[in-house]
Amino acid sequence: MNIFTGELVGTFLLILLGNGVVANVLLKKTNGNNSGWIVITFGWGMAVFVGVFAASKASGAHLNPAVTIALAWLKKIPAAAIPQYIGGQVAGAALGQLFVWLAYRQHYLATDETDLKRATFCTAPAIRSGLNNVITEAIGTFVLIFAVLFIIAPSNSLGALDALPVAFIVLAIGLSLGGPTGYAINPVRDFVPRVMHAILPIGKKGSNDWAYAWVPIIGPVIGALLAAIIYQQLN
Repeated sequence: MNIFTGELVGTFLLILLGNGVVANVLLKKTNGNNSGWIVITFGWGMAVFVGVFAASKASGAHLNPAVTIALAWLKKIPAAAIPQYIGGQVAGAALGQLFVWLAYRQHYLATDETDLKRATFCTAPAIRSGLNNVITEAIGTFVLIFAVLFIIAPSNSLGALDALPVAFIVLAIGLSLGGPTGYAINPVRDFVPRVMHAILPIGKKGSNDWAYAWVPIIGPVIGALLAAIIYQQLN
């Protein structure tokens, strides 16, 4: 696999399993309905593990433009490779979300609450406040990128097995910082499924909430750049 394919495969698995667990918990008449926040955070952690492990050898498993931006800032990847990384992430996220919809199609039809349906695609704040929501997303992404940079350092890296500590980081972020905004911490993870929500024939799907869509893009980018800058100063 090349960089594009690796990112496509890894992000496909990430979104399929990550938003798949959200669908299992929130949609009506699933066997996992109402199983709670812990199930969602643990499921997302495992989704990260599977996606990162699958893509690690092919592309380094960014699966997230925030990771790509941070590594490009630190000159750990060439700027010319950025379109391959983000292109693969976009394609993988769209494909993963399509498969979530296919797997849970009957349950979307059985669910009347439009906000629950949308939550299986993209994030939304518990309390809507643009500045505060951006700060929360920036903090969560800062933790992710800052920790990942230490994990992949030559003195610490375990290669493909880096997938496990990265999964634990995402689990920790979800448990500790995920409540205010749903911890997108990844622009592609939120924006591309939001687009899929707009175009798929879900039925009674309600608003796409485009007014909030900028927050899970700007917040993670800010957090990633801050993490890269501070890591650079420390090393």
